Amino acid sequence: MGKSENIESAKDIMEALSKIGHAITSDLYLEDILNLIVTVTAEVMNSKICSIMLLDPKKNELTIKATQSMSREYINKNPLKLGEGIAGKVALENLPKAIYNIIDNEDYKNKDIARKENLSSMLCVPLHVKGKVIGVLNLYTSKPHSFNDYEINILSTVADAAAIVIENSKLIVETKIIREELESRKSVERAKGILMSDLGLTEDEAFKKIQKFAMNNRIPMREVAEAIIMSSDMKKA
Repeated sequence: MGKSENIESAKDIMEALSKIGHAITSDLYLEDILNLIVTVTAEVMNSKICSIMLLDPKKNELTIKATQSMSREYINKNPLKLGEGIAGKVALENLPKAIYNIIDNEDYKNKDIARKENLSSMLCVPLHVKGKVIGVLNLYTSKPHSFNDYEINILSTVADAAAIVIENSKLIVETKIIREELESRKSVERAKGILMSDLGLTEDEAFKKIQKFAMNNRIPMREVAEAIIMSSDMKKA
């Protein structure tokens, strides 16, 4: 590769990273952002398949969450246990791995899919947040390729960006759940006060009444509480 090609390649990569950066700060859903990351990365790195696998900490398994590949076999391939296969080892060791020939590599598990999709070389880097691995980013080529340090660093940069957006998405979901729990608690507390005042119940009796009604009707306690509050407000209107 000549000097001008290096410059063009660097320019393309910077533009790709810029696109990824814009996606991270956008209001796109996590799935859309991850799909954009793998699509842009595959294009700029001249990859046959690019994919993001996330680690389920309860099952200790890696499953594909995003890929630009149209191969149903690849998309639906079995999860990998932590430490299993190339991706499993990368996740376990928190270190990138470059494989020149995956067909001849004893650790690579899905050789039938590799042959069918004409996959040759592989680069796998970890997705980590504060030293904790949450998944991996995979890159496959259709021709034998020796990945250099520059390419490994580029893919690691993309992986870091993906890890940030995944972690931020988790924090948003957790914050939303906490906020909903607090709102639910406030509604139940207010509804208890109404029942205690209107029916002369104790706090414990009022809570059990709301709880029993919710269980019998298979609806959340918050819905029962909000109905009690609405009914009380209507009487005052």
